[in-house]
Amino acid sequence: MTKKLTLLLSVLTMSAVVAGCNTVKGFGRDVQSVGEAGEEAIN
Repeated sequence: MTKKLTLLLSVLTMSAVVAGCNTVKGFGRDVQSVGEAGEEAIN
């Protein structure tokens, strides 16, 4: 029972980490595109 619970928690934790990385990466792309658009507007 303890091994199953540990495995379940490990899988859930890894899923959250992977989802978080994708979210941060997407946010970074959005910020970069906003910066590029602002730079083009200034020039």
